[in-house]
Amino acid sequence: MPSLRDIKRRIKSVKNTQQITKAMKMVSAAKLKRAQDEIIAARPYAEKMLSLISSLAAKTPSESHPLLRAASGENPKTAVIFITSDRGLCGSFNAVLLRTVERFLREAEYGVNLYLIGKRGIEHFKRRDIEVVKSRPYGSARPKYGHAVEIAHNVINSYLGGEVNEVRIIYSEFKSALAQRPVVQKLLPITPEKLAEAEEFQVEMLFEPSKDEVLSSLLPKYVEVQVFRALLESSASEHGARMTAMDSASKNASSMIGGLTLKYNRLRQAAITKELMEIIGGAEALKG
Repeated sequence: MPSLRDIKRRIKSVKNTQQITKAMKMVSAAKLKRAQDEIIAARPYAEKMLSLISSLAAKTPSESHPLLRAASGENPKTAVIFITSDRGLCGSFNAVLLRTVERFLREAEYGVNLYLIGKRGIEHFKRRDIEVVKSRPYGSARPKYGHAVEIAHNVINSYLGGEVNEVRIIYSEFKSALAQRPVVQKLLPITPEKLAEAEEFQVEMLFEPSKDEVLSSLLPKYVEVQVFRALLESSASEHGARMTAMDSASKNASSMIGGLTLKYNRLRQAAITKELMEIIGGAEALKG
């Protein structure tokens, strides 16, 4: 049975932990606000870029650009950009992503080359028999477009060089502080979007200076924008998950402190009662 000193020490320890979880919640809440503003601002551009490229691809022969036509090779492979966080203490954020990528690997028809972003993913695949082409930590700073450009160019070069036949990206899409959704998105080859059957009119497109030059400029930019959006979504999701996890941890700490305090008071009362009984028993003995 724990002594009063042990329970008092445990209460102090839980209170110290609660101070840390409350501070981490406040920091994540502040970062989440910035990350949420950034993703809200970036989403319309990324979605419009996706719609534009899909529309162009639907009206353009796939042979007009290598990023539009399906790559072929003797040993087909899929490049997977997998984004996790560097740190833990964010609930099931990383666990859900790891289950998603593991399921994708089990169901993959071809071999997989991994491009890992985030220490949690790097640590998970450190001892796995899967080819990791590149890996880098996510970083504590806000995502930069330059990082997305670097990642996009790596996978584009692998695709154009025939090393992989398709490129996919797995990340966590931000819904709210309480909800994040794992996403497996196909980046390459770019497949045309099915045009609506009920279109009222068809728009004739004129390309300046030429169709090939426009596509050559837009298609790599499309991959860069989609990777940057994934980084922003993942950043907002991580901060939302950590804020929720730390809020839950703080509430659990309060509940634990309450239970320990009640136990401490009961033991203290029992000890006082025992001392009084001993005093009364001793007094009675002296009377006899």
